[in-house]
Amino acid sequence: MHAMRHESGLLTDLYELTMAAGYFQTGLRSRGTFELFARHLPEARNFLVVAGIEQALDYLETIRFTREEIGYLRRHPAFRNVSRKFFDYLARFRFSGDVWAMPEGTLAFAGEPLLRVEAPMAEAQLVETYLLAAVHFQTLIASKAARVVLAARGRPVIEFGSRRAHGVEAGVLAARAAWIAGCNGTSNAYAGNAYGIPTFGTQAHSWIMAHASEEEAFAKFLDVFPQASTLLVDTYDTRRAIERIAAMKRKPAGLRLDSGNLAADSLWARRRLKRAGWNDVQIFASGDLDERKIDALLRAGAEVDGFGVGTAMVTSPDAPSIGVVYKLVEVKRDGRAVHVAKFSPEKATHPGPKQVFRFHDRSGQFARDQIALADERPRGGEPLLVPALRKGRRIRPAELLEEARARCRKQLLLLPDRYQRIDKRIEFPVSYSPRLERMFERMRRAALRGGAVK
Repeated sequence: MHAMRHESGLLTDLYELTMAAGYFQTGLRSRGTFELFARHLPEARNFLVVAGIEQALDYLETIRFTREEIGYLRRHPAFRNVSRKFFDYLARFRFSGDVWAMPEGTLAFAGEPLLRVEAPMAEAQLVETYLLAAVHFQTLIASKAARVVLAARGRPVIEFGSRRAHGVEAGVLAARAAWIAGCNGTSNAYAGNAYGIPTFGTQAHSWIMAHASEEEAFAKFLDVFPQASTLLVDTYDTRRAIERIAAMKRKPAGLRLDSGNLAADSLWARRRLKRAGWNDVQIFASGDLDERKIDALLRAGAEVDGFGVGTAMVTSPDAPSIGVVYKLVEVKRDGRAVHVAKFSPEKATHPGPKQVFRFHDRSGQFARDQIALADERPRGGEPLLVPALRKGRRIRPAELLEEARARCRKQLLLLPDRYQRIDKRIEFPVSYSPRLERMFERMRRAALRGGAVK
């Protein structure tokens, strides 16, 4: 999770290592350019929020093979006929390539390179698996979290999902991604310490059940946390619990509704709190919430000041994966750049190193994107990929997380409302430049004829 420890070169698929050995042993020293992008957006998504780039860059700067790891590969049957020189190469392995990336918090769409890598083929191949995993997971979670934040209509959303995440590290990184996307904090203390994300917590049902009575549980919690008590009221009977708190005449900071009819109970709770003169007590809702449930609650007039979202945030069950791929688009052979492409049905890829340009309408809102060759300069287009690594080292210091969060907030304000809908798929207009389309078609025809593709 931290940048300065060395990342293991074994954090990859075996075939990346066997291909690297093949490139090395056959003397193929060409440089390749690969691009990482999502082929299609899931049906439940109109946009992506780019995240995980910093972890990807950390990895590229620190990837190493230890002596023990190299020993493991030497003993592996797949490497039985591989030259000793390849293992010597791994012992001194450092990533030496150049990388361009969309900064975290950028809104992106299908087909757009989120990351572009140019490096010796063996290096570019070895890092594929990690780059896909790092960018995919956090982009998946940030994209889900942005929808939840939009559904909450300005009310704070706290990420509560660590206990349901697919592993402890996933919980920490999900908190990071959700913060970029606009959540107001996390329940994860490690993420709070590591990334400076505000942390929040209330109490568990076990606290209530561990005491002789609900009143005692509430009173003792208020004793310890007099200014920061959000009391959980649904352990036994929500409305009776709120009556008990009012009768104690000890005002909490908030109430948490975690089950039942949240809309009806929130309205009842607000009326009861006002009767007690507690107009500033916050009502916080949780309990298997997602963007659609939050939207329905607010449409029903629920009196809720904030939301805690756990499982749905960190597992994205309606779209548990994004079809991200990492594809070769150019090979430099003997100093000459050769564009390459795939033409297989449903999996075609456009050739050449690319840039994404964003165009705005007269009001400043996003109008359309164009994917073009990296050396094109369409008038009025804002380039989204920026240089990140040069010869394996960062060009500039790692970005503060708050900058990525501010970028996401700003870009969501510039995204027209129709693309922010959580209930309907509306595709943002993304096109390829005419020059790129002509190149793709020329190469496709040459491939069908069986001739040289140039």
